Amino acid sequence: MSVLMSVLLFLHILGAALVFGLWVAHLRPPRVLPLQFYAALVQLITGLAMVGISEAHGGSSHSYTWIGIKLILGLVITVLAYIGQRKDKRGETVSTGLAHGVGGLALINIAVATLLH
Repeated sequence: MSVLMSVLLFLHILGAALVFGLWVAHLRPPRVLPLQFYAALVQLITGLAMVGISEAHGGSSHSYTWIGIKLILGLVITVLAYIGQRKDKRGETVSTGLAHGVGGLALINIAVATLLH
């Protein structure tokens, strides 16, 4: 089971790196790429899977408050990334607030995961 958890953690961290890294790479002009949306989905799914597997094996020492905060942040990031990538695909301009919302919330999510764990 530890191999599965390690793979899920790797994919989770990779998703965070893609959302944040692509935001930094496209600060000007602000864009939200489809890969950011898919990476946010990967983060959401792998995070839920890790918590579920951990709970199922009784090794839970999780703070449900922090899990809830990360879940809410993940959902908001995913929704914003979906809206932004849809606008980008249509050729519409993505507002600066939307693009920075995706990247900024991804940075906050990373900070919550690492600093408040």
